[in-house]
Amino acid sequence: MGAGFWISRYLLASSILFIILTVVEYSKGTTSSADILSALAWSLVASAIFIGSKYWRYKKAIACATCSDATASKPKTKSS
Repeated sequence: MGAGFWISRYLLASSILFIILTVVEYSKGTTSSADILSALAWSLVASAIFIGSKYWRYKKAIACATCSDATASKPKTKSS
């Protein structure tokens, strides 16, 4: 997984989060440019933390606990 993969993941996560935060600001009724800039800043920071933790897990080859539980609960089949 190269840099392009992680950059595209970051941009996707931050844009989706920005849209969500902007919709929340508009639903409040009073939206200023400071509110939109705040939503942008929060989306960039939160996405950096989220993608950074995913990248750290990828580099350390740490398995996801949820994924491990899902594969452990599958019944094992006998091969003939």
